[in-house]
Amino acid sequence: MRKLFYVLFCSLMVIPNAFALDLSFDEAVDKIVAESNDIKKADANIKKAQAQLKSVNANRWMSIEGTATYMNLIDPKNPTSSKGVELPSEIGALLNKSLPLPLSEIPDNMFSAGVQVTQPIYTFGKIGNAVDAMHDAIDMSKSAKDLTTREVKYAAANLYWTAKMTDEIVAASQRNLDNARAAKKKLTAAGRANRSNLIKIESDIATKEINLSDAMFDRDTAYNMLKIMAGIDESEEVVLTDNFPDKFEELNAKELKSNPQWDIYQKQVKMYESNASSKRAGAYPTLAAVGSYSYYALGTDAGNMFDKEGAQSAYWGVALKVPLFSGGLHSANATIEAMNAEAAHQELEKSKKLTRHEYNTAVKKYKHLCEDLDKLNHAHDLAQKAYDVSANRFAAGQTSAIELSDVSGALYQMDMAVLSAKYNILMAGESVKKLGE
Repeated sequence: MRKLFYVLFCSLMVIPNAFALDLSFDEAVDKIVAESNDIKKADANIKKAQAQLKSVNANRWMSIEGTATYMNLIDPKNPTSSKGVELPSEIGALLNKSLPLPLSEIPDNMFSAGVQVTQPIYTFGKIGNAVDAMHDAIDMSKSAKDLTTREVKYAAANLYWTAKMTDEIVAASQRNLDNARAAKKKLTAAGRANRSNLIKIESDIATKEINLSDAMFDRDTAYNMLKIMAGIDESEEVVLTDNFPDKFEELNAKELKSNPQWDIYQKQVKMYESNASSKRAGAYPTLAAVGSYSYYALGTDAGNMFDKEGAQSAYWGVALKVPLFSGGLHSANATIEAMNAEAAHQELEKSKKLTRHEYNTAVKKYKHLCEDLDKLNHAHDLAQKAYDVSANRFAAGQTSAIELSDVSGALYQMDMAVLSAKYNILMAGESVKKLGE
């Protein structure tokens, strides 16, 4: 019966963890990328640029406009009544061939409808350069999404390894506290608990309890932030399954020749140059094909306007629109776009210098920290041995609580140093991924 109770008790203790969400590093990054508002905004910017391309490209094709008008003439002396307009006989004779009614007067009800078609033939680059600029704008928005995705992945890695580091800090703080409590137990069990040693150990225990409490608070804060960004309910328990590696592979970092930020500036330069050409072409003629059809109906009242055959007219031809004077508007607008292109070019050159420096620094930092980690691990082993020796001496009454506290504090500091080095190595590697091709 006692064994059965023990089995049930152990099962109940395991149940809460059985419902925890296991989260690997890659899964966390994927979730954060999927939840990212910045990436969704970048997607919207791509669709916006594509719609703007359709808007500009529509200028290539014909435009068709239809109009329909109904008018009722009124007597200015008596606005509540309508009245036809009497025509001189000479004008009536001239219009007799086109109007469907006798021309002694224009009837007071008139209806007209028509369609006008315009098809650009040649615009000297106004439309073509504007379309090229929008193609560059779409490429810019795609590169911006790539850049945003890299930033989000880097932030996701930072969230994951920060949360994992808080786990390790809590564990190290707990070990440090357990060591202090064990020292107190040994001291009191030996029957030689002098007042100074007891005060020192009690002080250490109180301090380490505070450190553990702070570490647990930081852990909860880091986990909550990770859950928020990954779209996980804050009440759900999460277990981070990937641990800090003991050894790190060498980076296969090549010379940096491309970067999404550079692509953005390069496309921006091209876009502004195309816009400048388009604005400059505004001072050139526009050649277009035009066509029109019109229909007219007249009547003494609205009900009989269509009783007789109406008049029709149509034409087609070619129109040349030549801007004669604009006060330098087109030249000024072209200069503005050209200067925008120059500014973007300077930003590109600046970005290349700074990004290459940041990339090379991240590569060097990764290698440097890997070399330091070996030394830190060796120093940590020595700190652990020093603590073990001091703890044994303390248990034998050969040293004081002050020495034990100093050695214990040194071991805890080495725990933090090794953990910090591993975190920095991982983030240096993520920086190389973010900045690399």
